[in-house]
Amino acid sequence: MPRRTATMLASLLMLIALLCAGVLIPVPYSEMSPGPTVNTLGEHGGEPVLQISGRQTYPTSGHLNMTTVRVTGSQYRMNLVEAVYGWLAHDNLVVPHTTLYPEDKSPDELNQETAEEFTQSQESAKVAALRQLDIPVGTRVIVSSVVKGSPAEGALHAGDVIKAVDGTAVKEHGDVAKLVTRHKAGEKVTFLIVPAKEAAAAEKEKRQPRTEDKVTLVTAKAPEDGRAIVGIQAGRDHTFPFTINIKLADVGGPSAGLMFALGIVDKLTPEDLTGGKFVAGTGTIDDTGKVGPIGGVQMKTVGARSKGARYFLTPKDNCAAAAKDAPSGLTLVKVDTIKDALKSLEKIRKGDAAGLPQCSAR
Repeated sequence: MPRRTATMLASLLMLIALLCAGVLIPVPYSEMSPGPTVNTLGEHGGEPVLQISGRQTYPTSGHLNMTTVRVTGSQYRMNLVEAVYGWLAHDNLVVPHTTLYPEDKSPDELNQETAEEFTQSQESAKVAALRQLDIPVGTRVIVSSVVKGSPAEGALHAGDVIKAVDGTAVKEHGDVAKLVTRHKAGEKVTFLIVPAKEAAAAEKEKRQPRTEDKVTLVTAKAPEDGRAIVGIQAGRDHTFPFTINIKLADVGGPSAGLMFALGIVDKLTPEDLTGGKFVAGTGTIDDTGKVGPIGGVQMKTVGARSKGARYFLTPKDNCAAAAKDAPSGLTLVKVDTIKDALKSLEKIRKGDAAGLPQCSAR
């Protein structure tokens, strides 16, 4: 065989071997890419995303789209070729696998965490929207969770409303631990509660609870410091004067909070917030209407623009990252609170783009 032919054959075999290795060898990376975007004013899966009953609602137009990021699964292992392609792709981001899936948490724990964050974001969106509209929102202290094998197991349940501890009214969820730890381990503590089922029925029927129960427990000793405990996590819950349901499956995390809140405001006010314009956005929101930063903002802007968005409501702390590589034709609008977002929507529907607080890469 001529030397040149042999060299070319050897090179070809080497290239094939390298390609095979690149396909077969897993690398410790995961990929993030633009995910679906859903109009909170519209339908998803054949039903409205925002469902409000017991209060007058108004027609809406345009879009207030929440945005998402698609990630590779926890059990998926990229190969070298996929990782290199992802690094070179303009709209994707390759990150260490542990960035998305920390080693100290199982996939089930992560799924539970993101589901809880999503549920909390919906709750905060409702509170922020109604408070923005000066609609009263009730607050109560509840049992968030019960520790297995603790004194509270079987006696208290998640969702029970805690009215008092040892006869002292409970106003904030932090009051519960303070009142319990006044005791020594082994002493009795008495809770006045509204059972979860009765609390839920009363809220649904818009009435006061009909029953309250006294539950007496013997405190246990906390293993870390010996303080008295009963084995519950107290939390804060809200009651609303009418029903607001948010229907959106297969989404996790807290980043849709702002857009849910704006969608609720739009449906509850006569004025059309968007003026028919296509607005998308992202951002967490708390009960006071404060907007917080999120991850994957650059991929969310790409996903929004690909669906037709012209304006993107961007958390203030994400502005610099988003502006570094903003899609053409998409105006990044800086927001820090729900009030900021509503002021910017007013400018958008009036066509005053020049007056918008826009993001910059600095």
